Amino acid sequence: MSDKPFIIGVAGGTSSGKTTIAERLVEAMGADDLALVKLDSYYISRTQQPMDERAAANYDHPSAFDWNLMNEHLGELVQWKSAPVPTYDYTIHDRTDIVDMVQPARIIVVEGILVLWNSELRDRFDLKIFVDTPADLRFIRRLERDVVERGRTQESIIAQYLATVRPSHEDFIEPSRAHADVVIPEGGLNRPALDMLLARVREIVG
Repeated sequence: MSDKPFIIGVAGGTSSGKTTIAERLVEAMGADDLALVKLDSYYISRTQQPMDERAAANYDHPSAFDWNLMNEHLGELVQWKSAPVPTYDYTIHDRTDIVDMVQPARIIVVEGILVLWNSELRDRFDLKIFVDTPADLRFIRRLERDVVERGRTQESIIAQYLATVRPSHEDFIEPSRAHADVVIPEGGLNRPALDMLLARVREIVG
């Protein structure tokens, strides 16, 4: 195939609804037409660090991600090659030994808090989306998610949010909004915006 895939970047703060948007696009289009790449898969390996150091790390800072590997894999997908994307286990704060072979597709969605921050990655996008959700809603969603899905205590979640999540949002994530072509309030709960996005993606696929 000679045509370049259409690449969509979906950024936004923690628990803003960006993952919901990306996954609904996948559900609507199907795996044959759309490939999803998540920034969370590219957290750097911390195998050599003790657990207390891993738990205390800032996972919302740009230095927490392996940008070179992510750009390398996206380059492979653009050339219609499969990419061996790592998987991440939030309970141990590290990558696993499992590799997810992501197949190329006509539409590639790249989702994550800082995907509009990295200039090399950002320049690959044909459509840049920022999901804008109020901080109090994002915090409540994160609190509920981390307790249920990641087995963390409320105290640890609040401490992490105040120490690293909120400052990194203000320093890196929110400023990246300026690079967006489209800002979607409320994320996956914004049905009209999601319908418009789906219509645009279907138009691209034909």
